[in-house]
Amino acid sequence: MEISKPQSFFKDIRSRELNGFRVRKRPFIGDATSDFREIGAVAVGHDGDVTPPLAISFGKSSKSSHILAVSDEDGYVSLFDTRRQFSSSSSHQENAEKARVCEWTSHNNAVFDVCWVKGDTQILTASGDQTMKVWDVQEKKCIAMLMGHTGSVKSMYPHPTDPEIVVSGSRDGSFALWDMRCNSSSISRRGELCIKSIALVKGAHLSLQAKRVRRGKTASMSITSVLYLKDGISIATAGAVDSIVKFWDTRNVKNAVTQAHPHQDSNEKERRLHGISSLSQDSNGVFISASCMDNRIYLYNLLQLEKGPVKSFSGCRIESFFVKSSISPDAAHILSGSSDGNAYIWKVNKPHEDPIKLKNHEGEVTAIDWCLYEDGKITTSSDDFTVRVWNSQSSYCSNTRCPSAVRRRVMAIPGEECRKLLMKEPKHLRKDSSSILPEDVSDEEACSVNPITMPKLSTPEAQEKRFSLDSDLNEAFEKTPETALKSPSSVLNPPSSLKRKTIRDYFLAAM
Repeated sequence: MEISKPQSFFKDIRSRELNGFRVRKRPFIGDATSDFREIGAVAVGHDGDVTPPLAISFGKSSKSSHILAVSDEDGYVSLFDTRRQFSSSSSHQENAEKARVCEWTSHNNAVFDVCWVKGDTQILTASGDQTMKVWDVQEKKCIAMLMGHTGSVKSMYPHPTDPEIVVSGSRDGSFALWDMRCNSSSISRRGELCIKSIALVKGAHLSLQAKRVRRGKTASMSITSVLYLKDGISIATAGAVDSIVKFWDTRNVKNAVTQAHPHQDSNEKERRLHGISSLSQDSNGVFISASCMDNRIYLYNLLQLEKGPVKSFSGCRIESFFVKSSISPDAAHILSGSSDGNAYIWKVNKPHEDPIKLKNHEGEVTAIDWCLYEDGKITTSSDDFTVRVWNSQSSYCSNTRCPSAVRRRVMAIPGEECRKLLMKEPKHLRKDSSSILPEDVSDEEACSVNPITMPKLSTPEAQEKRFSLDSDLNEAFEKTPETALKSPSSVLNPPSSLKRKTIRDYFLAAM
């Protein structure tokens, strides 16, 4: 057997299909800035005083995806209805009063992160008071308090399938795992249930230079961002120390399993110590973006970590750790704030093109977010004390289903058998909703031209039954850009020579 090169932490994920995700229409975002318009802006403040927003998050369920949670420096959490119609003559304060659903004081300190869990019935908040809290949204009541960090909690992320499990990162240099089902006998003075972490890793991003810092000097070791990856086992962390992204196995978190760095070929001394302000991942969990303090955003493919970043994006200014970026759920675009007062949007498949620039803010643009269920809607927050909502509906297809609205899951099939199968296909293929158009075709053209229909492929085991099964059994699933580029031997379409194992099997074999 031929000996391959050392593989990444996610080597054996190549040996299986990633779980398909049912997707909605993901239209193309237009090139012109004029196509991306601001649909509303609200001021963040309380009792007549404005305060800078620190974190924003759209609801994650279809029913509340239009509700925007905003946390701020004064410790408040505010919920805004982004579907409200705003008058151009109204002030930002008047818009806020009109759109505000509710607000409450969550901490007596700044709230650095906020996220929705359990079908948007609960909200998690991470604060500078070194705690996280679980809130009942309807009652605006604290259900539990997560205690254990000795520094401000800067980032948190829920488990992809189990909302009871959360990972958090702190300024004290540690990240922690929490299980909210682990009840504690400890009760706070306000009657809140206190929960302790089930695992804590200290000094997760403490550099060698920081370990040699003389006494009396404070070494930067803050964990700035954490992600719970889609396999439900792995965690990605990043810090203020350097631009390294580390990956951990939650079943044994004593040491990082692997790591990724923008400059893979350079040694420790040659690497410049640029920190990372934020991490994000797409819905399929194949890509991770890292917003770096060298004014670049790096995109990593989890299946090719040993190769370093597959793409990088420049044009924004990342001069503080409050400036965040996020890859879109369909992995087609990257949205970022910037210290120059603008927000930027890049196409993932065209990283060298000039990004779309959103210009209405008057201060550093910090937190950003994509709306999961309203295509084209995004939100940005800024040190100008406002949160703005944007939409690009003018550049989208109509609500009618066009051929580009549905993508089908491509199953694994050997290259040789695939070619034989294609040879047997009828010359005149039926036109249906499974047609796939080139990426450079506009949405208006997509709705009008006659597309080429792609054949429906299946696994080798199902080939014999292929022609007897009803075609309606096929379901639409998301296909990542990496898959489209490397088909038929990509992550969603591996060759049959590879044994089908999950990443879980890989870890068990390595132990």
